[in-house]
Amino acid sequence: MSPNAAWKRILDISPRVQEAITHRLPVVALETAVITHGLPYPANWELAIRMVDAVHLAGAVPAVIGVYQGRIRVGMTGDEIEDLARRSRARLLPPEARLSGWEEPPAKVSVRDLAALVVREGARAYGGTTVAATAWIAHLVGIRFFATGGIGGVHLHPSYDISADLPTLARTPVLVVSAGAKAVLDLDATVEYLETWGIPVLGYQTVHFPAFFSRESDWKVPHPLWPTGPLTAEEKAARIAYLHWHVLKQPSGVLLAVPPPKSDSSSIQPLPWAEVKRTVQQAQTEAEEQGIRGAEVTPFLLDRLAQLTKARTVEINIELLLNNARIAAQVARHYWAYRREEE
Repeated sequence: MSPNAAWKRILDISPRVQEAITHRLPVVALETAVITHGLPYPANWELAIRMVDAVHLAGAVPAVIGVYQGRIRVGMTGDEIEDLARRSRARLLPPEARLSGWEEPPAKVSVRDLAALVVREGARAYGGTTVAATAWIAHLVGIRFFATGGIGGVHLHPSYDISADLPTLARTPVLVVSAGAKAVLDLDATVEYLETWGIPVLGYQTVHFPAFFSRESDWKVPHPLWPTGPLTAEEKAARIAYLHWHVLKQPSGVLLAVPPPKSDSSSIQPLPWAEVKRTVQQAQTEAEEQGIRGAEVTPFLLDRLAQLTKARTVEINIELLLNNARIAAQVARHYWAYRREEE
């Protein structure tokens, strides 16, 4: 799908990304909420560049998506990414403590916010796109693959707090590579939502639904993918996506759940599920006692998890983001190769 004339008034696609889309080359979308609302500067900028490089090295074209100077950008430049990352510094300070001349920090942009932010702020609009917004924009311009950390889902308290990521995936034909859902969520309800809305959940060489910082959880994936015969797990994921969209004509996305990587040579290892559950419970109790609600809940919980685990969750998050970017690029390559064979 190509942006219509109205969309082109506020949307820019970089020449390299547009060329890749036109020639049916593998492209991987990357979100910017992790830049604006994840790590502090300059770690956020460094991570973004490393993810871009990971996609490149795996044989695909990276497309960083965000709101910059009042326009939706697909394929942000290195300078734009660094500027967006630097602007996020203001988010860590209350307004009265910001230096003279500092602009407002970039907004966290979901699907509901795109039009409103651009119109309301004009050229001053800067924002990091969430999973929902990034997936939707990717779909609009013809990108089929998207790498992120963990999707949003159903919150523990209140249970009616449901991330826009889930309904967006239900109606957006994009394959999302993530380490399951964020561990601070009600994973039972989140997995059930995915099933109810017909979103295929594939397990990358695992039978467990990953819990972001943990390779295991109390839930299983319905479709574990293992390399068998001539086909790798990435090739199987690519073929499933093709059949789901082009043969069965299903409108939903596909979730490829990838456990956070482990390595014998690295001190950064995924956390045991039992430890994750205890830590999340403590952080959730603190959030309720402090009256934190709505969009502020997930950032608070993730910050507390980082503090309670002595930054181990941050280190794991960085590793899984890089791993997911690489795997998304590999799946994208196999998808377009398979599609050319079939068509």
